[in-house]
Amino acid sequence: MSAPGSAPPTPTATPAAYSPRLYNADLAPRGRSAPWRTWDLFCWWMSAWHSLGSYTFAIGLLVLGLTGWQVVVAVFGGLLVLLWGCNLMGVAGQRVGVPFPVFARLSFGVFGANVPALLRAVVAVAWYGIQTYLASLAVVTLALKLFPSAAGLAGTDLLGMSGLGWICFLALWAVQLAVLTRGMEAVRKLSDVAGPVLWIAIAALALWVLGRAGWSVDWNHREGPALDGPHTVAAIVSGAFLTVAFLSGPMLNFADFSRNSPDARSIRRGNALGLLVNGTAFALVSVVIALASAEVHGAAVTDPVELVQDIDSVTLLLVATVAIAGSAVGINIILNFVSPAYDFANLAPSRISFRTGGVITAVVSLVVMPWQLYSSPVAVNYFIGGVGALIGPLFGIMIVDYHLVRRGRVDVDALYSADPAGRYHYRRGTNPNAVAALAGSGVITLLVAFLPALGPVSAYSWLVGCLGGGALYLLIEKVRPAGAPLPD
Repeated sequence: MSAPGSAPPTPTATPAAYSPRLYNADLAPRGRSAPWRTWDLFCWWMSAWHSLGSYTFAIGLLVLGLTGWQVVVAVFGGLLVLLWGCNLMGVAGQRVGVPFPVFARLSFGVFGANVPALLRAVVAVAWYGIQTYLASLAVVTLALKLFPSAAGLAGTDLLGMSGLGWICFLALWAVQLAVLTRGMEAVRKLSDVAGPVLWIAIAALALWVLGRAGWSVDWNHREGPALDGPHTVAAIVSGAFLTVAFLSGPMLNFADFSRNSPDARSIRRGNALGLLVNGTAFALVSVVIALASAEVHGAAVTDPVELVQDIDSVTLLLVATVAIAGSAVGINIILNFVSPAYDFANLAPSRISFRTGGVITAVVSLVVMPWQLYSSPVAVNYFIGGVGALIGPLFGIMIVDYHLVRRGRVDVDALYSADPAGRYHYRRGTNPNAVAALAGSGVITLLVAFLPALGPVSAYSWLVGCLGGGALYLLIEKVRPAGAPLPD
């Protein structure tokens, strides 16, 4: 049993007593080894935050009418909310000691947990493919610089991508798959190296762009319309919650990583240093790069690949390309690969391992042709964005269930039991209260996200979903409890 402030729980049942429909070695409760300490989580956040997508997102806030320094304030505000949420989910995951889809069984039932797991997997798989595609564009640029004769391959077309694009995309696709199939320890070691190295590359890019701009930037530069005081505050708050939405996926499944930490203190310190301090610093450097590029090009460059194309030195171009490709590999494995690998394994544990789930993730991300998804705003906004909008309600339901309804007390063995009399079997393996709360709050969240009339508040869709899902679930549990908490 797990309780607030207690040591990680020790299951009393043996693996042989667990249902094969709910258990395999990868989904098992954590053993004695807990290698993810403060430094590892700090590096994890560096790998998770340093990417083309994070840069583009931060600079995109300029379009709201914010100045450079106001963008940094907005991102900092969002990171404070994310720090709060990641500490809640991270400490819960560490105390229970199980991966996200197993942790979700507490709220949704031993079989109903496949609902949040698959919703998270869909978003992750799609963005895994898109991130790989974006990184391959940088590799294509390098290939054309080093081998001008490859221009012929770049002019061909196969299913919407050039022959050279296919070669670069598949090379990155294979490298990422090779890392994941070596297990979570390989993921930890990769993030320990990739995070610090990428910081060096990003700092070098900032210095190079600043040099071209004459070491001068205009912190009051804005890409959108000038705003008065109240509208500026509103835009900063909107930017903060857009930041939360941007990283809401990894916050939801943070238990996949925090469960491997030795104690809650390591998680809180790792999050504070890696998410808050490092995240704010990265936003600051991103804004400096954007403002310096505005001095050179007349407008902030939102795509670092465009800056890389201006590099004349082949050596510097090689370093920059490796950094960009490396950042994509790091963020993909950390944010978009580990989660669906566990989520697919949760569907049929006796047949799908973590490694097999990773292979499924890689294959599906290729079959959906991410370059076509990325080129279609409708697909990104309505399919990926629609599913992603449900992350807020899922987070609210699970946090309320663990911290308020169950009061942090968990029967770990029951999470692997298919017995109809089991504590988390609820009704046919699904908790109807959680499903009802998700359906009710999910409809409201989707309306906020996509209904044109509610456009001014669409940036708050995660907040609406989180508060709505959590409040509705708590209300239903008060009226019709699905399961009593464990005794003190």
